[in-house]
Order: sequence, then structure tokens, then C-alpha cells
Amino acid sequence: MIRLNKTLAIGLIALMALSNGFAAKKPKTIKIGFNIPLTGDSPKVGESAKYAGEIVKEEVNSVGGLDVKGEKIKLEFVYVDNELKADSAINAANKLIDIDKVLASIGPEGSGRSIPAGEIYNDARVPMIAPWSTNPSVTKNRPFCFRACFLDPFQAPVGAKFASEQFGSKNVAIIYNLEDDYSKTLAELFKGEWEAKYGKVVVYESFGQKDQDFSVQLTKVVNSGADFLYLPVYYNHVGLITSQAKDLGWKKPVMGSDSWGSADLFPLSKGAVEGDYFTTHYAAKGATGKTKAFIEKYQQKYGYVPDDVAALTYDAAYIVLQAIQDCGLTGNLKKDRVAIKDALGRIKSFEGITGNMKFNPEGDPLKDAVIVRVTKEGEFEFVKSLQP
Repeated sequence: MIRLNKTLAIGLIALMALSNGFAAKKPKTIKIGFNIPLTGDSPKVGESAKYAGEIVKEEVNSVGGLDVKGEKIKLEFVYVDNELKADSAINAANKLIDIDKVLASIGPEGSGRSIPAGEIYNDARVPMIAPWSTNPSVTKNRPFCFRACFLDPFQAPVGAKFASEQFGSKNVAIIYNLEDDYSKTLAELFKGEWEAKYGKVVVYESFGQKDQDFSVQLTKVVNSGADFLYLPVYYNHVGLITSQAKDLGWKKPVMGSDSWGSADLFPLSKGAVEGDYFTTHYAAKGATGKTKAFIEKYQQKYGYVPDDVAALTYDAAYIVLQAIQDCGLTGNLKKDRVAIKDALGRIKSFEGITGNMKFNPEGDPLKDAVIVRVTKEGEFEFVKSLQP
């Protein structure tokens, strides 16, 4: 019989316990970050994203958690405010990665934050999925970056085609936000498409992020002979611009982009957007199936109809959860992050509430755009779908 001295025996027991602990280590929760603007110029964007996240978390945790290879694991969501600023989005990304140690990040929302923050996520090898960021640079040459929305090189041409057919127009005026990558890029794309196929851009004016008075730009528009105004800007600026345009006597159509899609659009514009159109990701009015079910659940819980941001965030969260179910979790954070990224890249199709998606190698979904019209009640009414 071999006898071990007391010190050696204690050491072996401790080593065995430590080894067994490593072998049995499994995540207690699935921790996912949300890099969103809860304050700043467009707090409704962050609110919508957080509310959608809370619905996802409630749906999953109410049945015991996410089923990952036969094991139920609860969701834990960490919401960090990026103030709708690029530098704050970078700081939020670093916090979620290094301090909160999330498996993946939903957001930022909006290309102006997703482009700089996406570089941080990609370099740290942490999967990011941007629900509402349409600029191509968000995912380009970034294998850890994905999105749940269509791209601006698709949105601009379909918007121009619709405007030409709907308004019978030749001359367009464009006003955009010079300090926002999303707005600037979409304005340039629309301008190029319009001049190549449909007519002339008779006014091409910009403004700054903090501007409140647009009388100089709008006076040029009113006096230009433009048949309609194209506004690829955020809903808070749309509210100011359209109401001021109405005061200056503008009665012609206004065409917008997916950044219009907020519950605050109509009240901020004082009803000036009634009858206007914009390209977007889904139409709440007339929705059916699980899209309708989400809308009703959101409206009952929060008191208003969910906007594009909410719907896309809901889809983005479930895309990440599908990837986690597909790859499983080991408890090793670095390995699991890479595995989730690889699983996201392998998703061939996803049936979301904003439509069916197929992903290309860049991490971008191929999906329809929707044209909606703003009703006199401020609802977004479906007009037509436009295919890639």
C-alpha cells in the first residue's frame, strides 16, 4: 500500500477539484450587450431598442431560458448608453467587451456609431450585429460585424425609382446632415441615382447636427422649382425641417428614408409629414402573423406602436440567439465569441418580423425594402415592397 504524505494528498485533492471545476464550468447566463443611445439627440432610438430587448428577454426567460444543446440558460442583457455619439459608442463597446464581458453586442443603432464601434468589436474579436445601420462600411472587411437591415446602395435607388413613379418628378431638392455618415452617404447615393436616370438635383444643401433653424436651406428649396424634397435625415431633424417648410409655404411631397421611422416623427413635425413617404424595413399598419403579435405585445407593454428600430433590434437579438443555439457554449469567453461569429456567418436564412433574410459573405442580409405613407393619424401605412 502506497502512503502519501499529508501535504501531497491535500495538493492532489485540490488539483482534482480544480480540474473538475474547469471541466464542469458552464455559463450561468447568456450575457449580451446593447450599445444604444438612451440619451442625446435621439433618445427614442435607444428606448425602442431597449424595449425590444426586454421583450426578447422576457419571452426566452419565461420558458426557463434559451435551449442550448439541451440545457436551458437564462438571458442577461446589459444596456450601455452611447448618447448617439461616435466616441461614446466606442467607449460603450470597450466597456461591454472588457468590463461586462458580453458574448456579443446588439448595436450600435445607426451607421455613425456602428462604423467606429464596429472597428473595436472586430479587433477584439467580439461579434456585433447592427440592427439599423445601413452604410456599407459597417460590415465591409469586418468578419465579426453583421447587420439586420438592408444597405443604402439598395435603399437609395429604390427610393429614387419610387419617387419618380409616384410624383412624376424631374427636379428634386435634397437636404442632408453633413455630420452624419448615414445621411451624407444616402444623400450622395440618391443624388447620383437621380441624375443618372430621372432628372436634376436643383438644390443640394447640408446642415450641422445641432442646427435648429433651416430657413436658409428651405428658402432655396421653395424657390428652386423642385417637384419634391428628399430628406435622408433622422426623425428629430425631419420634424423641424418639415414643419418649418410648411410655414414657408411648401406644399409639395417629401420623401424620406428609414431614419424617419420613429413614434415621435408625427408629433415632432406637428403633423407636417402627413401624406409623405419613406423607405423603411417594415410596416406596422396592416401587419400579420408574428409581426402583428410583436406589435401588439410591444404596444400593450409600452403604450405605442414599435418603430423600425424596435422591430430590427428584436430580429437582431433572435439572430444572435439562433447562432448561440447552433454553436453551443463552452464557458470559454474568447472561444465562444469566435464560435458565435462563425455560426452567424453560417446562417443561410432567417425568418424575422421585418421579413425573410438571406445573408451574404459580408454579413449583410438580402431583404426587401418597404415604402410606407404617413397617415393623418400618424401611422405608417404599407404602400409596396421593393426587391433587391
